[in-house]
Amino acid sequence: MIAPRMTVDLKHRQGEQFGLSGPLSRFLRLIRFSHTIFALPFALGALIVAANGWPSLRILVLVLVCMVFARTAAMLFNRLVDWSLDQRNPRTASRHLLISKFAASLLLVLSSVGFILAAAAINRLTFILAPVALLVIFFYSLTKRFTSATHFFLGLALAVAPVGAWIAQTGRIDIAPVVLGFGVICWVAGFDLIYATQDYDFDRREGIRSLVVKLGITRSLRLAQLLHLLTFVALIGFGLLARLGPLYYWSMPLVAAALVYEHKIEKLDVAGINRAFFQSNAFVSAVFLVAVCADRLIR
Repeated sequence: MIAPRMTVDLKHRQGEQFGLSGPLSRFLRLIRFSHTIFALPFALGALIVAANGWPSLRILVLVLVCMVFARTAAMLFNRLVDWSLDQRNPRTASRHLLISKFAASLLLVLSSVGFILAAAAINRLTFILAPVALLVIFFYSLTKRFTSATHFFLGLALAVAPVGAWIAQTGRIDIAPVVLGFGVICWVAGFDLIYATQDYDFDRREGIRSLVVKLGITRSLRLAQLLHLLTFVALIGFGLLARLGPLYYWSMPLVAAALVYEHKIEKLDVAGINRAFFQSNAFVSAVFLVAVCADRLIR
């Protein structure tokens, strides 16, 4: 089996081989831009439900801009506060080579300002809540230093997306997006627990607070199963509150199958876990978005 550090080095060399080692490519790898697919479909789904169809082009573009800026700021903040820690972790040891610390700091400021300006252009409530949203998504990066519940704070950071998209369209907070946000929290916390099993030895050695370290791998995986069951219940609850139709509910078995599959991946090697982790979670969010679009856009 290829060790984690060797896997990172191999991917770096492959990127250079195919011309993917430019500044933009390194930046996108630093913020793991491909993982945007996890939260974005839930935000777009909430937006479409709130609009009862296609939102205006203006709102759609502003929501997308907010999503990109917010996630970029969150990932840059995370990289900066964990700069030295990541260098000691074999799985993340090459991250600091992708971009300088000064450049990361400058881009953090620009993306944060960009997010607030885009939120201000939507409506009054989104502008008022924009700094709060930034505080929530930044706070996650600090939680591992004082609590073992860091996985839930990560979920909360991603749950901001669908709630914010709903507010962008309606100008108010309703119970439906809150239930959806709860489902996102459980979903993210569950898959983050599975993912965190890769860092069990490192986290225990470094004294990093993590439920995987506190509970052990076996009990953590059982908790992840419970959280994903709650995710499924929350998605059903969102459908009921939003008065979604049969097309939405017919997609739920696909979501359930993907969640069950995700709990089979801990037996794979590191590369297999990363691949299955991305594919299964991307599938869950994509199915949700397609189901919502089918219900609201197909008449």
